[in-house]
Amino acid sequence: MADDIETEEGGGDVDQEAMMAEWEAMADDDGDAGEDTGESSAGSTRVLDQTEIDSLLGVDGDNLEDGDKSGIQAILNSALVSYERLPMLEVVFDRLVRMMSTSLRNFTSDNVEVSLDNISSARFGDYLNSIPLPAMLAVFKAEEWDNFGLMTVDSALIYSIVDVLLGGRRGTAAMRIEGRPYTTIERNLVERMVHVVLGDLSAAFDPLSPTTFRFERLETNPRFATIARAANATVVVTLRVDMEDRGGRIELLIPYATLEPVRELLLQMFMGEKFGRDSIWESHLSAELWRTEVPLQGVLDEVELPLGDILSWVPGSRLELNCSPNSAVEMRCGEIPLFSGNMGRNNNNIAVKIAGKIMRQKDAETE
Repeated sequence: MADDIETEEGGGDVDQEAMMAEWEAMADDDGDAGEDTGESSAGSTRVLDQTEIDSLLGVDGDNLEDGDKSGIQAILNSALVSYERLPMLEVVFDRLVRMMSTSLRNFTSDNVEVSLDNISSARFGDYLNSIPLPAMLAVFKAEEWDNFGLMTVDSALIYSIVDVLLGGRRGTAAMRIEGRPYTTIERNLVERMVHVVLGDLSAAFDPLSPTTFRFERLETNPRFATIARAANATVVVTLRVDMEDRGGRIELLIPYATLEPVRELLLQMFMGEKFGRDSIWESHLSAELWRTEVPLQGVLDEVELPLGDILSWVPGSRLELNCSPNSAVEMRCGEIPLFSGNMGRNNNNIAVKIAGKIMRQKDAETE
């Protein structure tokens, strides 16, 4: 019996091997048939791998590290920053950089260089979520525009300013102690620097539109620095402050709603642009208009007659007018009636004394 069982088991192994070989042959035949049907059949059943799916969705890790976005993610993000450019705003912030370089040198008594890194547009909620903590957020108000803005000072610049103002050595990096709240001294020193920057920002806007940026409060939690709705469009300006081997970044966030009162001025390509107006040409044209001679006609009366009567006129015929010496005379320029007046005599000349202006039909309908 044992021999019979072993034989049956051995036979079963042989049958399984034969079955597997037959399946492999069938799979090879199907593959050959698929190749014969053409590329369209193979393309219709092709499955994307994970790398291709990530590239399509724009969530590839390499792209995120480099800051480049592609695929669907790029389409979605393009709708978030498709706001109008304000050419004059770049001029204002270039002026701010020059002023800050001088004022921060006086403030810190150190060699300070300020540079403009980037001017971009973003939604307010996305910006708050992207702030690297810990940081200090200064809320300020534009008095003349009756709206708010936000200034973010990162931790690197906070520790650098504290180290410089408290007499830290040059050539040594500022000591950073993470994981603790900012002290009162640190907050007071940063607040003094914020006042300096806001003063320069007001001076930078003065040639365009006099504005006073007033400091409101200093926050360390982004949730308490909410000045606009999460979906509102904002302008984000990144400034880099370098003090030899120390420094950090300041980010200015100004909502588009805050800039709305001066939007027309910010759309200018250069300072003093008049959107097509030329004051020299306007003054010259007005001066020439005052010297222009305009012929006027005094119309005593108008009579409608048949053409046959007019053709029957001969020298000596009389035309009776329905007017008297005291009737009003209509003064016309071409076909346009301008004034009404009374006829008289001035020395040896026939004159008309203007009594009033004749209202044209369009003017009467407007009133």
